[in-house]
Formats: sequence, structure tokens, C-alpha cells
Amino acid sequence: MNTSAPDDLLDERALSKLRWRCRRGLLENDLFIERFFAKHQSGLTVRQAEALGVLMDLSDNDLLDLLLARKSPEGDLARDDITHVLGMLRHARPSVSAV
Repeated sequence: MNTSAPDDLLDERALSKLRWRCRRGLLENDLFIERFFAKHQSGLTVRQAEALGVLMDLSDNDLLDLLLARKSPEGDLARDDITHVLGMLRHARPSVSAV
């Protein structure tokens, strides 16, 4: 039973599970995600982790399209929490030389 409030910070165990879940097949996605965690892992909330989980349910190509802003979140993805985390991921964008 999860007793965490949406704005609580993730504990170490939950953060570790989230990092494992975020492993991707496309190197480009992994680069975004690694930079995201390097910058934000100490301040991630339960709500942000849940939104990131929704994004991780996408196929690699659909996720990359969102990360590169080729597409905008639509339908179930057009939620404030998801668009916020997507913005955090985009801001952690790897340099051109890394891709």
C-alpha cells in the first residue's frame, strides 16, 4: 500500500525502481533520461514519477518524437503533470555532439 502524497519526494528505493523502469532501447532516449536524472533525481516527487511512468509506457519512437518536440502531447498525455515532466526532460536535452 502506497501512503505517499503526490508532492512527497521519492525515497531512494522508489527512485532506484524508477531509474530501472526508464531504461530504453534507443540511445537518444537514454541520453535524455540520464541527463534528466542527473539534474532532477534529488527533487523528484511522487507525482512527477507517476507522470514519467506514463511517458515510459510509450514506444521508443513515440517518446523520442515528444522529447524532440516533433509532436505535442495529445489525448491522455495532455495532462499538466505529464507536460511538466516532458518539459523537464526536454530541458535536460543532450548536446548535439552527444547524439
